Amino acid sequence: MKKRRTRPIPPLEDLEAELERVKYKKRYGSVLRSTVYTLMIVAAAAILLAMLVFPVLRIHGSSMTPSLVDGNIVVCLKNSRYEVGDAIAFYYNNKILVKRVIARSGEWVDIDKDGYVYINGEKIDEPYVKEHAFGECNITLPYQVPEGRVFVMGDHRSVSVDSRSTSVGCVSDEQIVGKLLCRVWPLADIGLIK
Repeated sequence: MKKRRTRPIPPLEDLEAELERVKYKKRYGSVLRSTVYTLMIVAAAAILLAMLVFPVLRIHGSSMTPSLVDGNIVVCLKNSRYEVGDAIAFYYNNKILVKRVIARSGEWVDIDKDGYVYINGEKIDEPYVKEHAFGECNITLPYQVPEGRVFVMGDHRSVSVDSRSTSVGCVSDEQIVGKLLCRVWPLADIGLIK
């Protein structure tokens, strides 16, 4: 009969250390899975929020200078009520344009030869416009804004193509992405959009 070799019994401290290592490995795996699941849920919620409530847009072009410049990243709020002076984003020919609400449904818009805007016969205050210009305008003035639409203009009036042109026209509620809330990029310019 062969003699069996017996292994020496490890000391109690070694057994406790090994048991602690196994427990730590289980806890580590559990925490790692929990962290990954949490990050996935937060990312999904952020994407849904950005798509449904707070769209994030990047500005291209110069039609809104000096308020917004090429490369700015802004956050919008989907909203059904827009006031005169609000900057909004809207769909136009598979693009998103950003302009400022000048007049709402039923209001009369008139623009003098120097580029000053009148709504229902009263000149409006436009602190966001640095240089007034008549710009590209092929509509008959004074112009009444149709029902369910808003009249929009860019802040850089000499280069902006907007509701003054029949190619863009007035913007319907269905076209509007949202009201611009704040600029988030570049970091030096973070702040509310006025």
